[in-house]
Amino acid sequence: MNSLPSYASRELIAERLPLIFPEGTPNRTYCIRELSASTVFAALYIGAVEGTDIYLGPVHVYRMTSEQAAKPEIEERRAYAANILKKSVQVPGTRWYADNTREPIRDETLRDGLVAIGAILQRQDLPTTSGRPRYALKVDFAALFDPDLDGEALVGCIAAFHAKHLSKSALARVSIMLSGAAGNASGVLVNFPNNETRHLAPGPSSIISKAVVEVFALAFLAQPVVIWLSESNNKVVVRDDKIANSIGLKIDAAANLPDLILADLGPAEPLIVFVEVVATDGAITPRRQEAIFALTDVAGFKRSQIAFLTAYQDREGGGFKKTVAQLAWGTFAWFVSEPQSIVVLRDGGISPARLNDLIGL
Repeated sequence: MNSLPSYASRELIAERLPLIFPEGTPNRTYCIRELSASTVFAALYIGAVEGTDIYLGPVHVYRMTSEQAAKPEIEERRAYAANILKKSVQVPGTRWYADNTREPIRDETLRDGLVAIGAILQRQDLPTTSGRPRYALKVDFAALFDPDLDGEALVGCIAAFHAKHLSKSALARVSIMLSGAAGNASGVLVNFPNNETRHLAPGPSSIISKAVVEVFALAFLAQPVVIWLSESNNKVVVRDDKIANSIGLKIDAAANLPDLILADLGPAEPLIVFVEVVATDGAITPRRQEAIFALTDVAGFKRSQIAFLTAYQDREGGGFKKTVAQLAWGTFAWFVSEPQSIVVLRDGGISPARLNDLIGL
């Protein structure tokens, strides 16, 4: 089992938060008040830190008691984390907060405060209606509350945190990533290039698909159209046989098609873009690439007319970290959180091969 972070008191956390989030920090009040110190304390107490697969929910905060918080032993902390989600379990002592504090913890301290600033990450693989814990401290944020870290060392670590998370570009990146992260219970509304709209089922894959259609296609294709869009349950949301037939592409629903097929009708020879959406898994691998090439070869398309894209929510997300090593050469990767940039996995067999020749591509 993963070891827990060093025990840090709520008082120590409350002292450091105003140093970590100086004047001018967006929604600073939500980041430095007592409720924030309580939230960070609870996360550290149970070990909800990036990379541990342990997550915090508001319940960990509002059911904490003064007596429980005063128990730094590893066994006590693990027991609290394991039992607190059980409604039948009563934590002895004086509660920090009432149950109705759930909303300000979730909406203000977390969503509008620590998550928006990039100090806490939020799981993207859970439906918005799920009650499962979904928050974890970023590793470099959690490290700032090590009781053994003080003096110049603490100042240096805080400065590094500011450079990474509080710069204008860092805040913009987090804002973009979160802007579509929630969706809603009725689904994710997608606006297509032809001005039609459709609803996709709620979930992280639908949010990425929406961004591919509404943002990527308009930024990287001259005259984009959506030929095919399906959901993970094999439900076909869009199937445009008319456009497909006009460019010579035969869509067979029984074939192993990707999540999205786009076309750029701007060039003299249409460009067909096969897109895999990755929330947790399913990238354009070499095997996947060859399987699609087999279909387009039979249809008579030149391979220069075919492009492959794997779309992710963010470079720091679990989906990218899990699949990046599987990505096929000769494909592209794109991130919702950095919409104007694109990763080119350039095939080494294509000249030019010198770095100087590649600059500016």
